[in-house]
Amino acid sequence: MRYALIACLLGCLGLIALPAFANEGTGDKTGDSADILGNWTFQTKPYREGQCLMTGTARLTPNPESGLYDCELTAVEVCSMWGRSVVLQQCKARRFGDQLSIRSEIDQFLESKLENMIYVPDNFALTIQSAKRMYGSLVSAATAPAIFIRAEEGMS
Repeated sequence: MRYALIACLLGCLGLIALPAFANEGTGDKTGDSADILGNWTFQTKPYREGQCLMTGTARLTPNPESGLYDCELTAVEVCSMWGRSVVLQQCKARRFGDQLSIRSEIDQFLESKLENMIYVPDNFALTIQSAKRMYGSLVSAATAPAIFIRAEEGMS
């Protein structure tokens, strides 16, 4: 409760930016008990003065090292300035309690509108809210609030 009050006060003072969706609850447990393995979808808020938006998928798989996960991330960035890019990235995710840090390396460009475009790997700093929801920030060439939602596995 104290941390929520401090965050609220800092956010109201404009000292930190909290995503509006951070307070949406799911009723699931948070912290170390949340199982985060598996498939996720993500989306950022618009960035670069509202001209860009990123969506994508991430898959977290076990790693033998405690608190570390292997992952694969496919980012779809759409910008009115230069079109759409789809980038496959390999990543490592490190968990510290209810915090998750994702560090990516570009594997391959699946789609790009501009030749010789410099694309910086997409990293994320997230808070694990539950086994179905994480929120935080894209930390890359641009920064933006981001939300990760557990991908619903459909029946075939």
